[in-house]
Amino acid sequence: MAVKKIAVIGAGVSGLGAIKCCLEEGLEPTCFEKNSDIGGLWRYEKTPESGRAGIYKSLTCNTSKEMTAFSDYPMPDHFPNYMHHSKMMEYLRMYAGHFGLMKHIQFQTKVCSIRKRPDFSSSGQWEVGVEADEVQKMYIFDGIMVCSGHYTEKHFPLQDFAGITNFQGRYLHSWEYKHPGSFEGKRVVVVGLGNSGADVASEISRVAEQVFLSTRQGAWIWNRVWEHGNPMDATLFTRYNKTIQKFYPECLINRYVENKLNLRFNHANYGLLPQHGILGHRTVFSDDLPNRIIIGKVQIKPNVKEFTSTSAIFEDGTEESIDVVIFATGYTLSFPFLNNDSTILDSQYSMFKYVFPPALEKPTLAFIGIIQPFGAIIPTSELQSRWVVQVFAGLQKLPSKKDMMADINRKKQKMTKDSMKSLRDPARVQFINYMDEIASELGVKPNLLSLFLWDTKLAKEIFWGPCTPYQYRLQGPGKWAGARAAILTQRERMLKPLRTRVLQPTQASLSGLLWVKSICVVIFFSISVLVVMHITSH
Repeated sequence: MAVKKIAVIGAGVSGLGAIKCCLEEGLEPTCFEKNSDIGGLWRYEKTPESGRAGIYKSLTCNTSKEMTAFSDYPMPDHFPNYMHHSKMMEYLRMYAGHFGLMKHIQFQTKVCSIRKRPDFSSSGQWEVGVEADEVQKMYIFDGIMVCSGHYTEKHFPLQDFAGITNFQGRYLHSWEYKHPGSFEGKRVVVVGLGNSGADVASEISRVAEQVFLSTRQGAWIWNRVWEHGNPMDATLFTRYNKTIQKFYPECLINRYVENKLNLRFNHANYGLLPQHGILGHRTVFSDDLPNRIIIGKVQIKPNVKEFTSTSAIFEDGTEESIDVVIFATGYTLSFPFLNNDSTILDSQYSMFKYVFPPALEKPTLAFIGIIQPFGAIIPTSELQSRWVVQVFAGLQKLPSKKDMMADINRKKQKMTKDSMKSLRDPARVQFINYMDEIASELGVKPNLLSLFLWDTKLAKEIFWGPCTPYQYRLQGPGKWAGARAAILTQRERMLKPLRTRVLQPTQASLSGLLWVKSICVVIFFSISVLVVMHITSH
């Protein structure tokens, strides 16, 4: 039987995982990357290029390394827990080199069109038109994995802001922002409070005269460092916490987490308190924003009502003179190579498990990494790819179109019921829940009951420890012999980059002795006070 040929569109984190999964299943991948290098979003360029993701020079991961790694390739133990984009690129190059992925990538090749072949209903094949060096070619593939991401098409709603065309200063999308140098001494409005908006406002405020951060609804602000200095996601994303959530109503979980975040700073006092609960909307990661607010360099403002030639008027009636406007208003999904073909994907981007378009006669096209997990994208997109290649290879079967649409509609109804529709991204998923959902389809979800019986040490770490990607390599298709060791050593890899100054045993003992002495002094002082009070009373 001929080896099936698979087209992978994009060589970012999702595309690299897709190539590797194809090779793992004996498929023949060809990856088309329109740029000259791998990395996608994580590849920093000094000058933004139209049609590709743009990141700023200081960008750092919001997810920690153990939660972010590919499931069979842990990050080096000396890498920091939260990595700068340059470290992420280093890791991606290591991964691509280790698994021999580069030879399957055609760089500077743009995918122009994807069309069903005339005999698609029986063959499931696709015609893929590409362009390289101004030369167009046509290929035939047995399957397509779309890994082009969703950070290339700017959402730039200028029509929603009256007077912006009359504004005499500069305005730009956060996609264009690289570093704060050009904003020195300026008065800047940043519109939109997402991760980018918080990062850009905080960074610019170090050189600008004043920064105003405009938000419609406010946001709950997380920081990377959680209790005892551990990474936030590695602390909270555990199977134990997931189990607890099943037995508690959402309102109580909201209250508990919101109280924890308000211990760091009171969101109402800082003008950030949103009307929705913390589980009802995407949250924002920012270590710096509250610090910049408390020293007055960033002021939180409501939505902009209108712009004049030199100022912004906000919905609360206040007016501020400004020099620059930065729209941190996000991105929109765009697949121009599909030519709006409704027989492939409808206008609502309906997909079974956010992967397979349900209307196709043959399940030979899949979208990888289009979701927005509350967690890391690498392990979620990799798990999607592992499932997809099983389907492409005929080892897994999808439900009927009717059943897939029923699943899609259930998710839409639940989303509408759980939260304000306008606030929640339709592709926003909870990390462990979604990983387990795809793992169940694939047959790789860890069997905790069996593990508690036969490997108690491992079971304890899986249940109470962070839900790292290695858990999904313990059994089933793609089982990895190193998964158990990776799980049992994950805490060591978290601590390694932190312990750059290790206390000597004598120092540790001395600090412990000083602590005991301090307690003794407090006790002695308390007894002395009681004795004096007793004597004076007589």
